Amino acid sequence: MSLTAQIDLLRDAVDLARDAIVADGGVPGDYVEVVVEDDNSAAHYFTADLPGYRGWRWCAVVAVAGDEDKATVSEVVLLPGDGALLAPEWVPWTERIAAGDLTPGDQLAAEPDDPRLVPNQVDSGDAAAVDGELGLGRRRLLSPFGRDEAAQRWYDGECGPASAMAQGARHSCTSCGFYLPLAGALSFAFGVCANEYSADGHVVSAEYGCGAHSDVEPKAPTSAPQFDPFDDGVLEVFATAE
Repeated sequence: MSLTAQIDLLRDAVDLARDAIVADGGVPGDYVEVVVEDDNSAAHYFTADLPGYRGWRWCAVVAVAGDEDKATVSEVVLLPGDGALLAPEWVPWTERIAAGDLTPGDQLAAEPDDPRLVPNQVDSGDAAAVDGELGLGRRRLLSPFGRDEAAQRWYDGECGPASAMAQGARHSCTSCGFYLPLAGALSFAFGVCANEYSADGHVVSAEYGCGAHSDVEPKAPTSAPQFDPFDDGVLEVFATAE
């Protein structure tokens, strides 16, 4: 069989493709097109009217082997067409989870190779990061990478120097009596706010600031406005003509 005749055989196998889809349990609709994959195979497409599969198409691949003078079916599959309704791209949970997603009872495990952590018995090369921490029963400690990542996140966050609150403050946290510096390598740059009317219990940058700084002085009371007292003993009587 010539190559041209073989291609024509593949193109003409529309009924074979439709019957294969029906035999597979599908309900093919209108014929859409045929796509010749190579010298030995072609894909026939039919519309698919299925709930939840808008824009999808039935596809039956037919093939001709060797010198055979008839086509056979290789596979039947349901495929998305142009504008088909598709599920969103899968994103691993480690990339989907965000701050605030953890709720009571949930468990969030750190990956075994989490770069933010290092084994307790391993010298990370950062004495400040492990000083005084060895022997406390923790299997893993914060790595220099994890520490720097957290520091950058805090510095860029709502309690960092670039926040609107800090930009409008006259004093910084480093001179505030409510500022409790962190221990270890981050002690010079971060602390915890102990003012219940400000960022109470949150890590704040030493460069952060707010209007509740301990050095803010109360405003002096303003004097009462001056006005002339009303003399209700002086009345002007108007007589009306009847």
